[in-house]
Amino acid sequence: MSETTTSQDSSVGIVEKKYYTFAKPPEKLVLESGASLGPVTIAYETYGRLNEQKNNCILLAHAFSGDSHAAGFYATDREGDKPGWWDFIVGPGKGIDTDKYFVICANILGSCMGSTGPSSINPETSKPYGLDFPMMTIGDMVVTQKALLDHLGISRLLAVIGGSVGGMQVLEWCVRFPEMVRAAVPIATTMRHSALAIAFNEIARQSIMADPNWKHGNYYGGKKPDMGLAVARMVGHVTYLSDEAMRRKFGRKLQDKAHFSFGFDGDFQVESYLHHQGSKFVTRFDANSVLYITKASDYFDAVEQIRKPNLINGTAQNEIKYLVISYSSDWLYPTYQAKELVQALKCCGQDVSFCEIEADCGHDAFLIEDQRFTTLIGGFLDGIT
Repeated sequence: MSETTTSQDSSVGIVEKKYYTFAKPPEKLVLESGASLGPVTIAYETYGRLNEQKNNCILLAHAFSGDSHAAGFYATDREGDKPGWWDFIVGPGKGIDTDKYFVICANILGSCMGSTGPSSINPETSKPYGLDFPMMTIGDMVVTQKALLDHLGISRLLAVIGGSVGGMQVLEWCVRFPEMVRAAVPIATTMRHSALAIAFNEIARQSIMADPNWKHGNYYGGKKPDMGLAVARMVGHVTYLSDEAMRRKFGRKLQDKAHFSFGFDGDFQVESYLHHQGSKFVTRFDANSVLYITKASDYFDAVEQIRKPNLINGTAQNEIKYLVISYSSDWLYPTYQAKELVQALKCCGQDVSFCEIEADCGHDAFLIEDQRFTTLIGGFLDGIT
């Protein structure tokens, strides 16, 4: 594997974040919990061109702390700024070829990266929602994406592609709107969280809620629960890596010193790295969004819907071509969970391909440039008719 070295010359170039607002009162969006929400704004980006038949559209679903900026650069970026999180695979001539496909990436409901979430202004109070924001699900996220596609006049998706929580959205698309999906690529994901995954999410949530600055979610306009959020990110980040990746990168090397300090300042490089990841995260993400999105992923359970597709909307699931991808060192969503998904899909007569990629980078491997991954995705898309 290699680090991404994308330049503006080899990417989709300058892109623009756009917004779509719907569900304006009194026509609010009814969520799975029964609560109503509106208006709802979804931030999104597009790459490539939609053809006249409107049948070359690919929807990308991002992971839990991601955003709509999957590829390219903003006009306001400075030299050296990083491109979108999947720029190495999305672009002209790349695995997801924007010379062929019209690609959409929408920021999920509940996030803080442009779409409506707990940090958004509640029109009824003129203050941020905080915990007044209703609990939402992966299904609710997909419904908002469907509303965006309706707005854009797109009734059919060539493919839905996403990793981790994005992979959950892919599966939700397949069981909720199967008639719209021709192909699906769930990556490093699961049909439902294991007790281990739920446990790590709960530790992250409790670290946020234990921060005295959290104030039951009403911290907007004052001190934020930065310490709790940083610890939550540190916990999460450990689950995204692997034992081998951490051994190779850090081992037991000390940080800027020759001997132990015999204190709690942080002697090891891995400690410094986690502190850095936590500090960086608090500058760009909202603590309440972490609570809501992790809970939505814990609630997600598509096992019965996938095993019994005839229960979805009372009709049989349309045939969808699947490519299920896992990583050998992913211990958050291990390969056995991907194989369970493959088995469930095959039992329903679905067209399923499966690939476990040997990589020692852990769960986050799908976010690291790898020509094997790019070739795999590109070849799969080329075979969709």
